[in-house]
Amino acid sequence: MTFSSSVKKELNNIQVLSACCAHAQAYGLVLYSHFSTFDISITTENEDVAADYVKSLKTVCGVIPVNISQNEQKKTVWSVEDSADRKKVYDVFSHSEKEIALRVNRANIQEECCPSAFLRGVFMACGTVTDPNKNYHLEFVISHKRLATDLTSFLIENGFNPKYVQRKGYHVIYFKESESIEDLLTFMGATESSLELMGVKMEKDVKNRVNRKINFEMSNLNKTIDAGNRQAQAIRYIESVKGLDYLSDSLKEIAELRLENPEISLTELGSMLSVPLSRSGVNHRLKRIIEIADELKEKN
Repeated sequence: MTFSSSVKKELNNIQVLSACCAHAQAYGLVLYSHFSTFDISITTENEDVAADYVKSLKTVCGVIPVNISQNEQKKTVWSVEDSADRKKVYDVFSHSEKEIALRVNRANIQEECCPSAFLRGVFMACGTVTDPNKNYHLEFVISHKRLATDLTSFLIENGFNPKYVQRKGYHVIYFKESESIEDLLTFMGATESSLELMGVKMEKDVKNRVNRKINFEMSNLNKTIDAGNRQAQAIRYIESVKGLDYLSDSLKEIAELRLENPEISLTELGSMLSVPLSRSGVNHRLKRIIEIADELKEKN
């Protein structure tokens, strides 16, 4: 089961206690499916969505049965075929049978508790959400511009900040921020799905922090090894052309230690000297050795 299907199953299992919320949820589901003078239907392969659609029409509109067929793409279509039944649906939601204005009729969202139920219905009809393990993305795909505009306004009124894009003739209202998706899922009543998303995000954050730390430590280790190799090469060059006695006693001591320990840090190297030296002091002496090697190369 996809994450989106899991969300819709959770929403379908919500027990709507009040008549006003049942009405608002049914309105969102029916309006944002296919809703016109000649077509009240939904095209879906999701059994939970189909069950909610049939239940909504039956309990809120008193309309049964719903015809089941397949479209040209072999997808299941649940539709209200009888014109008298369609009129019942128009009347219940206060839309005109002869001229259906494809706008959200706010009279169907009566109480303060109803916006969540309405959005729940809209999401069941035209919403999807990506698996958070892959990406953060929730969207509503709507065929009519005015319905998309009304939904955008409705989301903003309820504290959300959706984005909009047109895609293949459809109007897409979407969210890409994980926090916004979490808040919207919670608002609609999909609290378990919201918590799952939060858990996935936390796990990703931990993995990213660990990876950054590992990469940082590996980078430092590689720099230490590279620096040690450059220093060792300079020391061997001096040894081959002049011998290490060419260096002062303090430089000779640190040169011999570096040859024996090419991969240890400067701090560790400093602690091994007969007179311990700080990291910056060790670095200064090794730089001087490299300068001496460069000077000898120029002369030769």
